[in-house]
Amino acid sequence: MENRFKFDDMNPLLQRISVDPNICFGKPCIKGHRIWVSLILDLLAAGESIEQVLESYPQLTRQDNPCLHCLRSRYEPRKQIEG
Repeated sequence: MENRFKFDDMNPLLQRISVDPNICFGKPCIKGHRIWVSLILDLLAAGESIEQVLESYPQLTRQDNPCLHCLRSRYEPRKQIEG
C-alpha cells in the first residue's frame, strides 16, 4: 500500500499558521502573531517543552496548543540507536 501524505493530519497545524509576504518577510508564523514557526521548531529541537515555549511566549494561547503539539510530533529529534 502506498504511504500518502494526508492533509487532514495537518489540519491543526495549517489552521494556526499564516504566511503573508508583508509580515515577517513572508516566513510562516503562528497565526495572529509575529512568531516564526522556525523559531518554535528550533526551541522544540533544542529540547524545550511546549510548556516552556508557552511560558516564553505568553501571547500564545491554548488555541495554538494543537499546532505546537503537531509541530513537536512531526519535528521532534529522533534518538539514534548505537549498535
